[in-house]
Formats: sequence, structure tokens, C-alpha cells
Amino acid sequence: MKKIKIQSAAFTLLIAAGSMFSATAQDAATILKKMDDVMYSPKDMTGKNKIVLIDKNGKQEIREATIQQKGNDKRIFRFTAPASQAGIAVLSLPNDVMYLYLPAFGKERRISTSVKSQNFAGTDFSYDDMEAKPYSDKYTPKLQKTESNVFVLELTPKGQSDYSKIIVNINNTNYYPELMEYYDKGNTKIKEAKYTFNKVGNYWNAQEIEMTDLKKNHKSKMQMSDVRYDTGLTDDDFTVRKLIQ
Repeated sequence: MKKIKIQSAAFTLLIAAGSMFSATAQDAATILKKMDDVMYSPKDMTGKNKIVLIDKNGKQEIREATIQQKGNDKRIFRFTAPASQAGIAVLSLPNDVMYLYLPAFGKERRISTSVKSQNFAGTDFSYDDMEAKPYSDKYTPKLQKTESNVFVLELTPKGQSDYSKIIVNINNTNYYPELMEYYDKGNTKIKEAKYTFNKVGNYWNAQEIEMTDLKKNHKSKMQMSDVRYDTGLTDDDFTVRKLIQ
């Protein structure tokens, strides 16, 4: 009888542990989905970007760009200044399709998955970072801990990636990301992104993203301005023809 009771207790503990694991996994997925909903909540968005590149000696280089986005899977990012960068653009489309346009060559080229880890146009953002795609589609989340003001999730890539994981701190009131830490295949932290959000109308906007390459001691700050939401952009605004105009 005692043996049966012990086995029954052990079985109950296993069931409880399984339930806790399932609940934790569900919580992590829910939290990440809420973050995606915040970042991709508008029907569409247009805005201007000031990009500040800062090297290890503190020397700054300023660039300007425009950005258009529709839903959670279409985005065009185009440099407008200085003249040496003007016209360089990247188009992100559904199903992991990305195109790069370089005015010097006068034609677009498809960006293969194997090069998405490379830096985009001298910034500290990779092509993968520039892609318009929900994080819940790209990563499997695990809840590491809950702190006073943030949820800390570990994100593991579902597909091919140069990142072994991303650790993200998500504001536990408004569900926008505050910090992302990127790790390479050797589990070394190689980059981190700090986010500053503000409310524009009904939506939370990433007013500034500061991406730091920890190996190069180099930073890129993307500062958003003149943000407009739900202006009626269509799929025709996100084509290769529009990219090369």
C-alpha cells in the first residue's frame, strides 16, 4: 500500500511539473505575441529616420532615411542623405523575401538567407534585424524570469540564424521591448539593442533604437520622427518597382 501511495505521489508530481512547464511555455508565447502586437499594431506606418553612427573614439556620422511599413510583413527603408548613401534601400516582404537596391548598380538584388547576418549599409543593424517579421514567427520563447517591471525571455531561432539566442526584456505593463541582447553560436554576447518608446496617437512608437556592436565598440542610433499611422498604404507601395524608384 505504501509503495502504491509513493508511486501515486510521484505521478502527481510529474503531472504538476508538466502542467507548470506547459503554463510557462504558454506564458512566454503569450508575452512575445503581445510584444509583436505592440510593434505591429498599426495598419501602416510612415516616418523619417535619423541614423547616428558612433565609432569607438566617439566620432559621429549622420545619415537620414525614410521608412514605410504595412502590417507585420512589408517594409521599405530608404536612405535620403548624405549623397553618398542616398537611394540605397531595402525591401522586406512576406516569406523571408528581401531585396537590396544600390543606385550605383542601377538594379535590385535578392538577399539570400546566408547573408542576412551581414550589416546593412555600414550600420550595426543586420539585414535580419531590418526584416519585417513578427518575433513569434522567428523565435521560440522561454520565460527566464519576471522582474519588477519586465519579463525576461530567451528567444531561440526557429530557422537558420547566426544568433544562438536573444535575451529580451519586455515591459510588463505595455509589452514593448526595452533591451535585446544577441548571442553568437559560441554563446558570447555580440550585440545589444536599447529601445526608447513613446506613444503617438493610439500606438507605441520606437522613438529610438540604439544598437551596439560589442566587438567593434561601435553604435548605431535610429531616431524616428514625423511618424504617421494608418494613412492607407497598399501592397502596391511595397514592390520591387517602388524599391528602385
